[in-house]
Amino acid sequence: MIDHVSIAVADLRQSAAFYDAVLAPLGLTRLTESDVRVGFGKTYPEFWINLRRDLAPVATDSGCHVCLRAPDRDAVVRFHAAALRLGGADDGAPGERQATVTTPFGAFIRDCDGNRIEAVTFPRKPV
Repeated sequence: MIDHVSIAVADLRQSAAFYDAVLAPLGLTRLTESDVRVGFGKTYPEFWINLRRDLAPVATDSGCHVCLRAPDRDAVVRFHAAALRLGGADDGAPGERQATVTTPFGAFIRDCDGNRIEAVTFPRKPV
């Protein structure tokens, strides 16, 4: 349904290095870059960071977040750990969360600009 998402960052070089490590467990790599943007994805850019030098930190109560699909629980844990190791903030440790239809396993982080990013994997139904 959604083709790609973009977020704003104040320091493109720092954020690109952050997202190189944070997105790797999810199978996303840096695919394209310029002086003002970097695109990450599997086969085409699905997640973009865009330079906004005068960006104010994102308000913690903005209600906005981006959720990325993880292949499994271990990837969610590695996503979260990489973010914390590189200066991101914990905004929801890895664990099960009650949802409307199922119980996903996910984690929330905030990057250095306050962007709220989630990684989630959904349990498979028993066969």
